[in-house]
Amino acid sequence: MTKIICYVLFSLSLLFTLSCATLQPGYETPTVSITSFEAIPSQGMIPQFQIGLHIVNPNRSPLDLKGISYTITLEGHKIMTGVSNQLPRIEAYGEGDVVLNASVDLFSSIGFFTDLIRNQKKDMISYSLNAKLDAGSLHPLIRVTKKGKISLTQPNQHQ
Repeated sequence: MTKIICYVLFSLSLLFTLSCATLQPGYETPTVSITSFEAIPSQGMIPQFQIGLHIVNPNRSPLDLKGISYTITLEGHKIMTGVSNQLPRIEAYGEGDVVLNASVDLFSSIGFFTDLIRNQKKDMISYSLNAKLDAGSLHPLIRVTKKGKISLTQPNQHQ
């Protein structure tokens, strides 16, 4: 019985040691920045946006992104949420770009459109992007919050 307990304890400690070795000491959180946020032509009446993200992997192992979830607010109104699992592999000490296409949820954005109609002379719209990137179970979640403004007069200009 004592041999079995010793064997089980040894096996568990070996498993724990191997598990900890894969957690990569010195792992740095990748950097995510917004490269673009612009309106794109839509089919129908629902506005669509394209969001460009640039990801920098400062680690010695590749970053295999499993998924991303995001929420976008315009003028303080939460109007877009989405997910994607079509993400590139970011090589070790490498960079990569992600493009997300997002459609507006009209029912949850009625307040935004009401404000926009009331303030038709507005030249800029403030936005906020909250994103969560999943790099797998051995890496911490990467959370990003970015804020800026979108020009209503020049569609390719953002700040």
